Amino acid sequence: MIKNLLISDISQEEKRGSVEFQVFNFTNKIRRLTSHLELHRKDYLSQRGLRKILGKRQRLLAYLSKKNKVRYKELISNLNIREPKTR
Repeated sequence: MIKNLLISDISQEEKRGSVEFQVFNFTNKIRRLTSHLELHRKDYLSQRGLRKILGKRQRLLAYLSKKNKVRYKELISNLNIREPKTR
């Protein structure tokens, strides 16, 4: 329910390049690929694609956390992504 509200707010054309929209898009792809890989465990090409998308999302989240902590925390809580641990 929260995801639908978030996409309706974000999906306006002028906001497609925003970090929040890109992270939301990557999160949807990650969830779809994860469910696909539960059925097809030996699909190594999809595993590689999943790792690439995870890396892109991680870099975008790192950028957002440096630039604006408030937007970062809101996005993490809205998408139910756990915050990566810092070393």
